[in-house]
Amino acid sequence: MADIFELFKKISSGSDTKREPITHIVAGLGNPGDKYYLTRHNAGFLAMDYISQKYSAPINRVKFKALCGEAVIGGKSVLLMKPQTFMNASGEAISEAAAFYKIPLENIIIICDDVNLDVGRMRVRKKGSDGGQRGLRSICTIMASEDFPRVRIGVGKKPHPDFDMADWVLSEFREEEKKVLFDEFGTVAGGVEKLIDGDIDGAMQLCNGAKA
Repeated sequence: MADIFELFKKISSGSDTKREPITHIVAGLGNPGDKYYLTRHNAGFLAMDYISQKYSAPINRVKFKALCGEAVIGGKSVLLMKPQTFMNASGEAISEAAAFYKIPLENIIIICDDVNLDVGRMRVRKKGSDGGQRGLRSICTIMASEDFPRVRIGVGKKPHPDFDMADWVLSEFREEEKKVLFDEFGTVAGGVEKLIDGDIDGAMQLCNGAKA
């Protein structure tokens, strides 16, 4: 009986289970605050909310200047992040988490908006320039590298060349756009799964040019 009691003690204390170390970061970019929640610039945050629900992994712990959660995706322990620094300083949160967990660049996956793609389109890249996206620019600058994968979610092009870009990305999606966008998140999550598995070609094949 003593052995059984010892087993119960281990189970109740959690000493018989060990959390696997974090090997990947998946971060969606956006701006904190309710007034920004459904704006175009927050497509990354919205995608992270979908991923949070899909993996039953709440993103609600404050750490690394971000809201964080942990999920197991494809057998890997993954840190989920929504930086709270505002878009233009996203790199501060990402760099802190990457340094703490010693995550290599190729295991840092960024999800962000793209004003060059129609709503319902997306693009996966293994690496590359920021393309004018301020959050990506911050990450590239602070991490001193462009060599990290990213999933770019189309949020629509400016309605007119003279339309102010800041006003456009901080505008809310129209009702019909929301439906298209939300239908897209399952594909985004599938692309993230393939990236975590190291299958960049599979992620590109799934996501690039996809229309929900």
